[in-house]
Amino acid sequence: MAAFSHLDAGTAEAVWQGDPRMGTRPPVPADVDELIVVAAHPDDETLGAAGLIRRVRRAGGRVRVVVATDGEGSHPDSPSHSPARLAKRRRSEARRAVDALADGIEVQFLGLPDGALSEHSEELAESITGILDSGRPPGDPARVVVVAPWSGDGHRDHRVTAEVVHGVCAGRGIPHLGYPIWLWHWGTPADLPWDRTRALTLRRDEVRAKRRAISEHTSQIAPLSSAPGDEVMLHPGMREHFERSTELFVDESAPEGADSMSEEWFEAFYRRHDDPWGFETRWYEKRKRSILMSALPTERIGDVLEIGCSTGLVTQELAARAESVIALDPVDAALQQATSRVGADSRVSFVRGQIPRDWPPGRFDTIVLSEVGYYLSAADLETAVRRIEGSLADSGTLVACHWRHPVAEYPLTGDDVHTALRASSRWRAIVRHEEPDFILEVFATAPALSVAEREGLV
Repeated sequence: MAAFSHLDAGTAEAVWQGDPRMGTRPPVPADVDELIVVAAHPDDETLGAAGLIRRVRRAGGRVRVVVATDGEGSHPDSPSHSPARLAKRRRSEARRAVDALADGIEVQFLGLPDGALSEHSEELAESITGILDSGRPPGDPARVVVVAPWSGDGHRDHRVTAEVVHGVCAGRGIPHLGYPIWLWHWGTPADLPWDRTRALTLRRDEVRAKRRAISEHTSQIAPLSSAPGDEVMLHPGMREHFERSTELFVDESAPEGADSMSEEWFEAFYRRHDDPWGFETRWYEKRKRSILMSALPTERIGDVLEIGCSTGLVTQELAARAESVIALDPVDAALQQATSRVGADSRVSFVRGQIPRDWPPGRFDTIVLSEVGYYLSAADLETAVRRIEGSLADSGTLVACHWRHPVAEYPLTGDDVHTALRASSRWRAIVRHEEPDFILEVFATAPALSVAEREGLV
């Protein structure tokens, strides 16, 4: 997730308006039979898609708005606005805002916990599946469009909502578009995947209706009180992004034959934050590193190739057990941080490069492929597997670890990567650790002994 605060001044709207691509995007498909708008919180639907909602409904299409949480966590608990009271208020605001757009819009509140959609993703998926499968018009599923917060928006609940919607829509061939909310605040034009962006140019009546709808969300556009934490959530500079005459959406439908993520994409990610994935701060990441290192079947791990070293947190731990480490990453900023972290260690070499193109020479006793494989196209992953096979020493070890939740931008999922790795005849799995969030496997070449077998215990 991107690091930002709603109190920051953020990116000025003039920066976005100054980019010529804002006015040259292909149009959003608005001539549809049904539009389903999924919001993580009350007001997402208004900020991101109010113009589209009005356009489809006034043309006679069915519009359903699904709000996952009540947004009760937007402000601290207080006697004057407890989570329960704030949830009730925000539902009422959302209902009035939708009514300001057009008559006959259906709204469903799911009431899932604000800030905890990751833990309730199955419930969210079941609800959206039921909504999609109930009352759908007959005929082409392309006549149905689902929009939801953009997967790259930088907010945890927004990402989870996007992942869930992506998974449900992909299995039904239904177009899925993502609307940015917080990107406009923390990001710059370099952070938007313009090649997948679609635009809806709003008519005057749609701009006016959207502004009326935004004004209904009083808990977000005005301070709740003078107490710390009750400051305005959407200050005037932030509101400008949603009062423009264009709504932008990112096509998040699953593309066939998607290309590998580019070096430019990674460089842009690091420009936003020194630690864009939270490797430094999240217990999730610290715990996962500990599991990865514990899963290695030998104390000494020989010559190591680490693919995608990022800022060097795993590199540092590998070096303590290795004879040598080649750590590969496509981003200079990440390599600089990694070099600073590891320090002057002659056993560690940092190399700028991206697999499978920039494959280093040599044979390795241990190869680490952690949180990298899903950035590759299917063809590039196949090439990478062949190169791992050719680079892994006899009696060598491959450790692979990947996030399991689908991300619309990524060509593959973590499960896709591990399915491809298991298909190789060069190794077999001796460790398999699987959680809802990530999968970790250790593969060993012949004789592929377990830890107990290596130590003569069995």
